[in-house]
This record gives sequence, C-alpha cells and structure tokens, in this order.
Amino acid sequence: TLKILIAGGGIGGLVFALAAKRSGFDVKVFEKDLTAVRGEGLERGPIQLLSSAMGLMESIDKDAAREIMESGYVTGDRLNGLADGTTGQWFAKFDFLTPAIQKSIPVTRIICRMELQRILLNAVGEDNVMNKSKVADFVSDSKKVTVFLENGEQYEGDILVGADGIRSMVRSKLFGTNKEPKYSNFICYTGVAEFHPTYLPSFGYKIFIGRNKYFVALDIGKGRMQWYAFVREPRNKNMLLECFGGWCDEVIKIIGRTNEEAIIRRPIHDIDMISTWGKGRVILLGDAAHAMLPNLGQGGSMAIEDCYWLMLELQNLAQRHTISEIPLDQITTAFTRFEKKRMFRVRIVHSICRLASTLTAFYQTYLIDIGPIFNVAGVLRVKHPAFHVSNKLLQLAMPKFMEWVIVGQD
Repeated sequence: TLKILIAGGGIGGLVFALAAKRSGFDVKVFEKDLTAVRGEGLERGPIQLLSSAMGLMESIDKDAAREIMESGYVTGDRLNGLADGTTGQWFAKFDFLTPAIQKSIPVTRIICRMELQRILLNAVGEDNVMNKSKVADFVSDSKKVTVFLENGEQYEGDILVGADGIRSMVRSKLFGTNKEPKYSNFICYTGVAEFHPTYLPSFGYKIFIGRNKYFVALDIGKGRMQWYAFVREPRNKNMLLECFGGWCDEVIKIIGRTNEEAIIRRPIHDIDMISTWGKGRVILLGDAAHAMLPNLGQGGSMAIEDCYWLMLELQNLAQRHTISEIPLDQITTAFTRFEKKRMFRVRIVHSICRLASTLTAFYQTYLIDIGPIFNVAGVLRVKHPAFHVSNKLLQLAMPKFMEWVIVGQD
C-alpha cells in the first residue's frame, strides 16, 4: 500500500491523514507538539469552516464530519459581511445560507480549534500520530523519501506531505529561505467577550473596516463573541479602546467586555504565493503552501479543500498502478494536476485577503466634520467620496466572491 509521511499534525495534516487512512493507505503523522489538542494551547481561537470545506469533509469521512457539525456553532444562517467601523453600517452582506442549500452542503459554522483537532485525532487514531516528533530534514530519490526527526529517528515512505504550517521546514528545504513568512505590518489582538445571550449582536460574522485598522467579530455561541483587532502598532486594552474610540458601539462594547489578561497579541504574517507546491516525492498543502492573512477566515477551509483534491489524485494514481510500479514521473504528474486544480482558486483568495488589508491604508469614512461650521457640535459630517465608491464596489463584488468561495470547486 502507498506509504504517506506527513510533517505536521495541525488541521491540514490531520485531515489529510484521515483522507489517506480512509483510502486504505499507510499513514504516519509527525507533530512537534500536540498541546493544542490536549487543551493547553488556549491561545488558539475558533476556526471558521465554510460550506465548501464541510461538504468535502463529508466525502472524506461522514462520521467525523457529523461530529464536527454537531460540535460547531452555525453562523452561516445569520447576517454576515463587511461594515464601516465608524458608523457600523453594513457595506456588503454575505449570503452563506442560500448557496449551501442549493448545493446540498452543510452551512458555514465556527468550531473551537482544539475541539476540531481532537475529533480529527481520534478519527485518524493516535497510533498513526507521533507527538514530540518534529521533522528536521528529509531526502528524496526515485525510489523513496526519508524523513529525519530532531530526536535522530528516521522513517521511509513513498510520499512526504508538508503540512507544517506557515514556517514550514519542508517548504524551506524545497524552495529555499526566500519563501519565508512576510510580515503584514499588522499586529492582531484577540480575545473573547462575555455577553448575556440576549445582549449579543445579531450578526454571525462582521468585519468592521477603518483607516489602517479593522476589527472582526464573530458569535461563537454560549454568550461569547470572539474578536480580532488588527492595528499597525502595539496596544494594550486601554490603548485599543482609544484606538477604536471613535468607532460604533458594537466594537467598543465587545472590547470592553473582554478580560484584559485574556487578550492575546501576535504579529500577522502570510507568505507570497509560489508557482509550484511540490518537487519529486514531496508536496505542500495548507499554510505550508499558501498561508494567507486571517481577515476573511479562509485558511482552514482552503487547507481542507487541498486535502480532498490531493487525495483524489493519489487515489487515481493508486488505481492505475501497483504501489511498487508507480514511477516518480507519475507521482510528479499527479502533484502537477493537483496544483493546477487548486492554484487559481487559492491565488484569488490569497490575493483578496492581502488586498483587504492593504486597502485600509487608504480608507476614510468622513472627509470633514462640518458641524462646527453651522454651529452644530459634531453632528453634520460629509462622507468621503471613497466611502460611496467602495460601498458600491463591495456591494457588487464581495457577495459574488464569497458565494464562489462558499460553493467550492467541482
């Protein structure tokens, strides 16, 4: 049987391991630290799973998909979209529900990352996942690929899948250090605000946009709002409140109802898109191949999509050859078909995520406050022309883009 080695036991690595196991392949996952699954990685927030990803999860493993859906919290059946941070007014509203119903796939939902990893780990089987086993190096030839762990152990397989995240060792080994993460110039602060359920905002997922900053809020159930504040300089809670002080009440209340000790700060990175994700017997997927900015919550879903389409190519390959007869060029061809299937879609999503952050540098709600001119304190304001232009563009383009993302690719 095809023997697959996987570097990384995050979402992408575990989903692909599950797909490989259900395909009858021999699979071994090497993970440096499973504390996120054990409940110690509390800094890892919830993850959004789009309908496209959940539909493919059902094809990979119906039981695991059902458990994920039962553990998740549906947000796709409510109001979602983009809004102006100062006024709180909606720019563009996304219909997550109708496309899912039309394609008969699950509705978009939010799930705790640790819970998702636990479900996946149980489905893969802990005997197939090696903890405290970081892949430090590998060599690949025409017959096999060999991975070397930091602890000195080594393992041989037919294929190595690099699912080791944004700082992927596998990617660096394949393509060099020029493919290292790129700083976005944004710092992300994130926390969980506690509300009585009756006082929760009515939306499922709302992105507030402002000049050089934006704020993402999503309902994660049980009277809690997860939020992400992206700013261009480091701030504590009071400075965050000052930074967003002129913004709408929704944003201020969400920050205010968060315990400051639980607010987490981290710089935000992505990587430049690369023209190929594989070489020889080695292939990348998920963040290792195309880590993107988190402002639209696409990373996890794109990784799951990668897993399905890569596994489909390997299944087709295994059906045409006995394992001992699969030549290296056939493996390379399968990887190339996978890349061609995925590259356009991923490149578009990656570009939109990066563009959304870039445009905040030019965004401005109001051109001038004309209240004092008419001796009216701060009431009359002239909206910046860019507000009207961007409003129309977003109203037209973003819902279509999100529908395309939600439905997935055939």
